[in-house]
Amino acid sequence: MKKKKDFRTRKAILDILKQEGPQDSKTLAARLGITAMGIRQHLYALRDEHLLSYREESRPMGRPAKMWELTREANQFFPDGSSELLADMLGHISKVYGSDALPKLIESRAQSQFANYYQQLQGCETLLQKIQRLAQIRTEEGYIAEVQETPEGNYLLIENHCPICAAAQTCQNFCSAELHLFQQVLGPQANVRRMEHIVSGSRRCVYEVKTSLGANDTK
Repeated sequence: MKKKKDFRTRKAILDILKQEGPQDSKTLAARLGITAMGIRQHLYALRDEHLLSYREESRPMGRPAKMWELTREANQFFPDGSSELLADMLGHISKVYGSDALPKLIESRAQSQFANYYQQLQGCETLLQKIQRLAQIRTEEGYIAEVQETPEGNYLLIENHCPICAAAQTCQNFCSAELHLFQQVLGPQANVRRMEHIVSGSRRCVYEVKTSLGANDTK
């Protein structure tokens, strides 16, 4: 019962911020009729789930106020037809421009992603640093990514959301291109394989990253 109540309260917070923009905790607490401590617990829980962030706003008196706002990841809780539109458009690309048009489009996108990721990974000295930076980039793109280390000393790049799922279901070349992209970006010191796949029915996408034999850059 408590979990259901917490879910309703947190969804109400998301709805208010979506409709009215950034709010401070005092305003949200008053709107929802809960205590200051209660609203803070919900806000920080949503922040930990990458659904909220805050910026500080100066006030005439006292300390700056935290103004809470939605992250891009929070859009998953609101109706969005863009993915379905994209999937429909992809289907028409092959009809209009031929069967080789879509693979070329995906390859062009992958090359652009590689250039972007490669630049952002500059300065990462170890494989772990590269994976952590890659997870950060993917989170910023809406994938809600995280990194875990396995008991064997390997790494898991976990993506808890797929913002292009509808498009990927239409053309799984997107998924193959991303797997290849990760391998390229992490370089020859890593072996990457997909272990779980949202499009195949899993709750999330999970990529196992093993250190290549002979590589001494493992941590």
